[in-house]
Amino acid sequence: MPSKPIKLIECPRDALQGISNFISTADKVLYYQSLLKVGFDTLDCGSFVSPKVIPQMADTAEVINKIDLTQTKTKLLTIIANERGAFEAVKNEKISYLGYPFSISENFQIRNTSKTISESIVLLKRLCEIAEVNDKEVVVYLSMGFGNPYGDPWSSEIIEKWVEIIIVMGVKIISISDTVGKAKVSDVSNLYSTLISRFPEIEFGAHFHTHPNQWYEKVRAANKAGCFRFDGTIMGWGGCPMAQDALVGNMPMEKLISYFTTQNKLPPEIDVLAFESAYNFSHNIFSSIR
Repeated sequence: MPSKPIKLIECPRDALQGISNFISTADKVLYYQSLLKVGFDTLDCGSFVSPKVIPQMADTAEVINKIDLTQTKTKLLTIIANERGAFEAVKNEKISYLGYPFSISENFQIRNTSKTISESIVLLKRLCEIAEVNDKEVVVYLSMGFGNPYGDPWSSEIIEKWVEIIIVMGVKIISISDTVGKAKVSDVSNLYSTLISRFPEIEFGAHFHTHPNQWYEKVRAANKAGCFRFDGTIMGWGGCPMAQDALVGNMPMEKLISYFTTQNKLPPEIDVLAFESAYNFSHNIFSSIR
Protein backbone atom coordinates (compact mmCIF):
# COMPACT_ATOMS: atom_id res chain seq x y z
CA MET A 1 0.00 0.00 0.00
CA PRO A 2 1.55 3.36 -1.04
CA SER A 3 2.19 5.79 1.80
CA LYS A 4 -0.07 8.83 2.07
CA PRO A 5 1.11 12.42 2.60
CA ILE A 6 1.63 13.35 6.22
CA LYS A 7 -0.92 15.67 7.83
CA LEU A 8 0.18 17.73 10.83
CA ILE A 9 -2.49 19.16 13.12
CA GLU A 10 -1.36 21.87 15.53
CA CYS A 11 -3.52 22.02 18.67
CA PRO A 12 -3.12 25.34 20.51
CA ARG A 13 -6.52 24.70 22.12
CA ASP A 14 -5.04 21.65 23.82
CA ALA A 15 -1.95 23.63 24.82
CA LEU A 16 -3.87 26.54 26.31
CA GLN A 17 -6.98 25.00 27.85
CA GLY A 18 -5.42 24.01 31.16
CA ILE A 19 -3.70 27.36 31.83
CA SER A 20 -5.34 29.17 34.74
CA ASN A 21 -4.05 32.64 33.80
CA PHE A 22 -6.39 33.90 31.07
CA ILE A 23 -4.58 34.54 27.81
CA SER A 24 -6.13 37.61 26.21
CA THR A 25 -8.21 37.28 23.06
CA ALA A 26 -5.81 39.60 21.25
CA ASP A 27 -2.81 37.42 22.15
CA LYS A 28 -4.62 34.26 21.08
CA VAL A 29 -5.45 35.81 17.72
CA LEU A 30 -1.83 36.91 17.16
CA TYR A 31 -0.55 33.47 18.13
CA TYR A 32 -3.03 31.66 15.91
CA GLN A 33 -2.19 33.93 12.98
CA SER A 34 1.47 32.99 13.36
CA LEU A 35 0.49 29.31 13.35
CA LEU A 36 -1.69 29.75 10.27
CA LYS A 37 1.37 30.87 8.30
CA VAL A 38 3.14 27.54 8.91
CA GLY A 39 1.03 25.41 6.58
CA PHE A 40 -0.50 22.91 9.00
CA ASP A 41 -3.35 20.84 7.62
CA THR A 42 -5.61 21.79 10.53
CA LEU A 43 -5.56 24.11 13.54
CA ASP A 44 -7.42 22.86 16.62
CA CYS A 45 -8.19 26.36 17.79
CA GLY A 46 -10.87 26.28 20.47
CA SER A 47 -13.80 24.58 22.11
CA PHE A 48 -17.48 25.33 22.54
CA VAL A 49 -17.83 23.92 26.02
CA SER A 50 -18.97 25.50 29.26
CA PRO A 51 -16.62 28.31 30.35
CA LYS A 52 -17.10 27.03 33.89
CA VAL A 53 -15.30 23.85 32.84
CA ILE A 54 -12.68 25.33 30.51
CA PRO A 55 -12.47 29.09 31.28
CA GLN A 56 -9.56 29.60 28.88
CA MET A 57 -11.79 28.78 25.90
CA ALA A 58 -14.62 31.17 26.80
CA ASP A 59 -13.62 33.51 23.95
CA THR A 60 -13.45 30.83 21.24
CA ALA A 61 -16.15 32.42 19.06
CA GLU A 62 -14.57 35.87 19.31
CA VAL A 63 -11.10 34.52 18.52
CA ILE A 64 -12.32 32.68 15.42
CA ASN A 65 -14.26 35.70 14.21
CA LYS A 66 -11.05 37.75 14.35
CA ILE A 67 -8.83 35.17 12.63
CA ASP A 68 -7.91 35.96 9.02
CA LEU A 69 -7.93 32.85 6.82
CA THR A 70 -7.43 34.59 3.48
CA GLN A 71 -3.73 33.71 3.24
CA THR A 72 -3.85 30.11 4.42
CA LYS A 73 -5.23 26.72 3.42
CA THR A 74 -5.20 25.51 7.02
CA LYS A 75 -8.63 24.37 8.21
CA LEU A 76 -10.09 25.08 11.64
CA LEU A 77 -11.31 22.50 14.15
CA THR A 78 -13.12 23.14 17.42
CA ILE A 79 -14.01 20.72 20.19
CA ILE A 80 -17.65 20.26 21.19
CA ALA A 81 -19.23 18.25 23.99
CA ASN A 82 -22.97 18.73 23.49
CA GLU A 83 -25.65 19.89 21.04
CA ARG A 84 -25.44 23.48 22.21
CA GLY A 85 -21.75 23.58 21.37
CA ALA A 86 -22.38 21.99 18.00
CA PHE A 87 -25.01 24.58 17.08
CA GLU A 88 -22.61 27.36 18.10
CA ALA A 89 -19.81 25.90 16.01
CA VAL A 90 -21.78 25.27 12.83
CA LYS A 91 -22.88 28.93 12.71
CA ASN A 92 -19.29 29.88 11.88
CA GLU A 93 -18.30 29.39 8.24
CA LYS A 94 -14.61 29.41 9.14
CA ILE A 95 -14.91 26.13 11.06
CA SER A 96 -14.50 22.95 9.00
CA TYR A 97 -14.35 20.27 11.69
CA LEU A 98 -16.22 19.50 14.90
CA GLY A 99 -14.07 17.42 17.23
CA TYR A 100 -15.82 15.14 19.70
CA PRO A 101 -13.97 13.32 22.52
CA PHE A 102 -15.43 9.84 22.89
CA SER A 103 -13.82 7.64 25.52
CA ILE A 104 -13.97 3.87 25.71
CA SER A 105 -13.34 4.36 29.45
CA GLU A 106 -16.64 4.92 31.26
CA ASN A 107 -14.93 6.71 34.12
CA PHE A 108 -13.11 9.14 31.86
CA GLN A 109 -16.12 9.82 29.64
CA ILE A 110 -18.07 10.92 32.70
CA ARG A 111 -15.15 13.02 33.97
CA ASN A 112 -14.58 14.62 30.58
CA THR A 113 -18.13 15.21 29.30
CA SER A 114 -20.43 14.39 32.26
CA LYS A 115 -22.04 11.66 30.17
CA THR A 116 -21.93 7.88 30.18
CA ILE A 117 -20.70 6.01 27.13
CA SER A 118 -24.28 5.08 26.23
CA GLU A 119 -25.38 8.71 26.44
CA SER A 120 -22.34 9.81 24.48
CA ILE A 121 -22.94 7.49 21.54
CA VAL A 122 -26.51 8.82 21.26
CA LEU A 123 -25.15 12.37 21.36
CA LEU A 124 -22.50 11.58 18.75
CA LYS A 125 -25.18 10.38 16.34
CA ARG A 126 -26.99 13.67 16.79
CA LEU A 127 -23.77 15.67 16.33
CA CYS A 128 -23.11 13.87 13.05
CA GLU A 129 -26.59 14.83 11.86
CA ILE A 130 -26.05 18.48 12.79
CA ALA A 131 -22.65 18.51 11.07
CA GLU A 132 -23.95 16.96 7.86
CA VAL A 133 -26.81 19.44 7.52
CA ASN A 134 -24.37 22.32 8.01
CA ASP A 135 -21.61 21.02 5.71
CA LYS A 136 -19.16 20.30 8.54
CA GLU A 137 -17.21 17.14 9.29
CA VAL A 138 -16.96 15.35 12.63
CA VAL A 139 -13.58 14.20 13.93
CA VAL A 140 -13.87 11.66 16.74
CA TYR A 141 -11.11 11.40 19.32
CA LEU A 142 -11.07 7.97 20.94
CA SER A 143 -9.87 9.02 24.40
CA MET A 144 -7.99 6.53 26.57
CA GLY A 145 -7.36 4.65 23.34
CA PHE A 146 -4.38 2.75 24.75
CA GLY A 147 -5.58 2.04 28.26
CA ASN A 148 -6.65 4.04 31.30
CA PRO A 149 -5.73 4.46 34.98
CA TYR A 150 -9.22 3.59 36.24
CA GLY A 151 -9.27 -0.15 35.69
CA ASP A 152 -11.88 0.10 32.93
CA PRO A 153 -11.56 -2.68 30.34
CA TRP A 154 -9.32 -2.03 27.33
CA SER A 155 -8.31 -4.13 24.35
CA SER A 156 -7.79 -3.66 20.64
CA GLU A 157 -11.03 -5.60 20.13
CA ILE A 158 -12.91 -2.99 22.18
CA ILE A 159 -11.41 -0.22 20.05
CA GLU A 160 -12.41 -2.05 16.85
CA LYS A 161 -15.97 -2.47 18.12
CA TRP A 162 -16.39 1.24 18.76
CA VAL A 163 -14.75 2.14 15.46
CA GLU A 164 -17.34 -0.01 13.68
CA ILE A 165 -20.18 1.77 15.49
CA ILE A 166 -18.75 5.24 14.84
CA ILE A 167 -18.16 4.61 11.13
CA VAL A 168 -21.81 3.70 10.63
CA MET A 169 -22.67 7.26 11.70
CA GLY A 170 -20.69 8.63 8.79
CA VAL A 171 -17.51 9.61 10.64
CA LYS A 172 -14.46 9.45 8.36
CA ILE A 173 -11.71 10.75 10.67
CA ILE A 174 -10.94 8.96 13.94
CA SER A 175 -7.96 9.97 16.04
CA ILE A 176 -6.72 7.50 18.66
CA SER A 177 -5.76 9.40 21.81
CA ASP A 178 -3.11 8.21 24.22
CA THR A 179 -4.63 10.43 26.88
CA VAL A 180 -2.33 9.58 29.79
CA GLY A 181 0.76 8.36 27.94
CA LYS A 182 0.18 4.67 28.62
CA ALA A 183 0.67 3.39 25.08
CA LYS A 184 3.13 0.57 24.53
CA VAL A 185 4.96 0.58 21.22
CA SER A 186 3.65 -2.88 20.43
CA ASP A 187 0.05 -1.74 21.03
CA VAL A 188 0.56 1.33 18.84
CA SER A 189 1.93 -0.79 16.01
CA ASN A 190 -0.67 -3.53 16.28
CA LEU A 191 -3.67 -1.24 16.69
CA TYR A 192 -2.92 1.04 13.74
CA SER A 193 -1.95 -1.88 11.52
CA THR A 194 -5.22 -3.65 12.32
CA LEU A 195 -7.48 -0.62 12.01
CA ILE A 196 -5.91 0.75 8.81
CA SER A 197 -6.01 -2.66 7.16
CA ARG A 198 -9.61 -3.33 8.19
CA PHE A 199 -10.99 0.17 7.55
CA PRO A 200 -8.91 1.58 4.66
CA GLU A 201 -11.52 4.25 3.89
CA ILE A 202 -11.10 5.86 7.33
CA GLU A 203 -8.45 8.44 8.18
CA PHE A 204 -6.91 7.35 11.48
CA GLY A 205 -4.96 9.92 13.44
CA ALA A 206 -2.60 9.89 16.40
CA HIS A 207 -3.22 12.27 19.28
CA PHE A 208 -0.46 11.20 21.64
CA HIS A 209 0.11 12.62 25.09
CA THR A 210 3.55 11.48 26.06
CA HIS A 211 6.46 11.77 28.43
CA PRO A 212 9.19 13.86 26.76
CA ASN A 213 11.56 10.91 26.27
CA GLN A 214 8.98 8.58 24.72
CA TRP A 215 7.69 10.56 21.73
CA TYR A 216 10.00 9.09 19.08
CA GLU A 217 9.12 5.43 19.43
CA LYS A 218 5.38 6.13 19.40
CA VAL A 219 5.49 8.31 16.28
CA ARG A 220 7.74 5.85 14.49
CA ALA A 221 5.50 2.88 15.35
CA ALA A 222 2.30 4.65 14.28
CA ASN A 223 3.77 5.93 11.02
CA LYS A 224 5.32 2.57 10.10
CA ALA A 225 1.89 1.02 10.70
CA GLY A 226 0.35 3.40 8.17
CA CYS A 227 -0.81 6.38 10.23
CA PHE A 228 -0.24 9.69 8.45
CA ARG A 229 -2.25 12.13 10.60
CA PHE A 230 -0.47 13.46 13.72
CA ASP A 231 -1.53 16.03 16.33
CA GLY A 232 0.93 18.05 18.36
CA THR A 233 1.62 21.36 20.10
CA ILE A 234 4.64 23.60 20.13
CA MET A 235 6.97 22.50 22.95
CA GLY A 236 4.46 19.82 23.92
CA TRP A 237 2.46 22.26 26.01
CA GLY A 238 -0.85 21.06 27.37
CA GLY A 239 -2.40 17.67 27.73
CA CYS A 240 -5.76 16.81 29.18
CA PRO A 241 -6.72 18.79 32.31
CA MET A 242 -9.30 16.10 33.13
CA ALA A 243 -6.63 13.39 33.22
CA GLN A 244 -4.62 15.12 35.95
CA ASP A 245 -1.16 13.89 35.01
CA ALA A 246 1.32 16.76 35.12
CA LEU A 247 4.12 14.56 33.75
CA VAL A 248 2.35 13.93 30.46
CA GLY A 249 2.11 16.63 27.80
CA ASN A 250 1.22 16.79 24.14
CA MET A 251 3.40 15.52 21.32
CA PRO A 252 5.91 18.34 20.65
CA MET A 253 5.25 19.72 17.17
CA GLU A 254 8.91 20.58 16.69
CA LYS A 255 9.75 16.90 17.22
CA LEU A 256 7.16 15.85 14.64
CA ILE A 257 8.57 18.31 12.12
CA SER A 258 12.11 17.12 12.84
CA TYR A 259 11.14 13.46 12.57
CA PHE A 260 9.31 13.77 9.27
CA THR A 261 12.08 15.96 7.88
CA THR A 262 14.61 13.19 8.51
CA GLN A 263 12.20 10.69 6.93
CA ASN A 264 11.78 12.94 3.86
CA LYS A 265 8.06 13.02 4.57
CA LEU A 266 7.55 16.57 5.80
CA PRO A 267 4.56 18.07 3.97
CA PRO A 268 5.78 20.57 1.36
CA GLU A 269 3.23 23.05 2.68
CA ILE A 270 5.13 23.38 5.96
CA ASP A 271 7.16 26.59 6.06
CA VAL A 272 9.96 25.89 8.50
CA LEU A 273 10.88 29.56 8.89
CA ALA A 274 7.26 30.42 9.66
CA PHE A 275 7.25 27.62 12.24
CA GLU A 276 10.39 29.04 13.83
CA SER A 277 8.66 32.41 14.06
CA ALA A 278 5.54 30.85 15.64
CA TYR A 279 7.75 28.85 18.01
CA ASN A 280 9.48 32.06 19.15
CA PHE A 281 6.12 33.83 19.51
CA SER A 282 4.85 31.01 21.69
CA HIS A 283 7.35 32.00 24.38
CA ASN A 284 5.34 35.19 24.86
CA ILE A 285 2.18 33.15 25.32
CA PHE A 286 3.55 30.57 27.72
CA SER A 287 6.08 32.68 29.64
CA SER A 288 3.55 33.47 32.36
CA ILE A 289 3.31 29.82 33.38
CA ARG A 290 6.98 28.89 33.38
